[in-house]
Amino acid sequence: MSEFTLKYRKDNGGTTPLTNWGMDSEYGVLRDVLIGPVDNFSWRTGNASARRAERLGMQFDHKVAEAQHGEMLDAYRQAGVNTHLIPADSSLPYQIYGRDSSVMTPWGPIVTQMYSPWRRGEWAPIIKKYAELDIPIYDVITAGSLEGGDFMVLEPGVILCGYSGERTSPQGFAQMKRWVEKEGWEVKGYQFDPFFLHIDVMVAMLAEKLAAICVDAVEPELVQWFKSRNIEIIDIPFPQVLELGVNVVALGNDRVMLPKANIGLAEKCRAHGLEVIDPDISMITPGGGGVHCMCQPLRRDSAAKF
Repeated sequence: MSEFTLKYRKDNGGTTPLTNWGMDSEYGVLRDVLIGPVDNFSWRTGNASARRAERLGMQFDHKVAEAQHGEMLDAYRQAGVNTHLIPADSSLPYQIYGRDSSVMTPWGPIVTQMYSPWRRGEWAPIIKKYAELDIPIYDVITAGSLEGGDFMVLEPGVILCGYSGERTSPQGFAQMKRWVEKEGWEVKGYQFDPFFLHIDVMVAMLAEKLAAICVDAVEPELVQWFKSRNIEIIDIPFPQVLELGVNVVALGNDRVMLPKANIGLAEKCRAHGLEVIDPDISMITPGGGGVHCMCQPLRRDSAAKF
């Protein structure tokens, strides 16, 4: 059992990685995952996806969303993943997107700072959950905003973090970057337009050295950076970005979870030898988040080569 703390991080680096929790990649075998609750979920028009749903006349049905959330949980469990739910709070309608209120590192979770007013209280239930699980918190963002949808433990030794100036601000990004670089890891920053919500609607790791990227939605410099790391890219058409089509979760062992509606990427994944697990979350994605947005990995097998 680890001693619960709000600051496990050592100021000068050299923080000891956790033994029972943590992750060093987006694609190591997923063992435990933290999922946001569906209890109080409703669409809010604070992002482009939800505004588009409203403009198209789509109607939210909580019972359907609840059933789809349950289907996704069952899919994780059938894949051998232990699921843990964030405690529901009736004042927090976007808790379902459990990716954003914290981010996991090899040294424990960073509790983030949310941008939208209706999400700022999400820090409280997330801290309670980590205390319940005896997972020490690496540290808490206090400079600006940082949300988990912009943060990826891309592969061992490398963090990719997007910042639009809204959901993740330059100040929040810079604070996290200082911490992680003192641990000897590289932090790649990528600035983008706030229209895209988070970087995980444009970029996803599917497996080791394999990524899905909407090349038309990112700058050529980011594409070249991926190629320089010998990461193969599956290009995703821009219209699929609007449907959260790049928002997927690598489960490890050449398995990937993606929305049932994302037929195009599913076919490309299968062509690359990946097993596809595809729950229907069509009542949830119009709110602005997909399967990646709803989960925060708590424990993955290490992908580091020794």
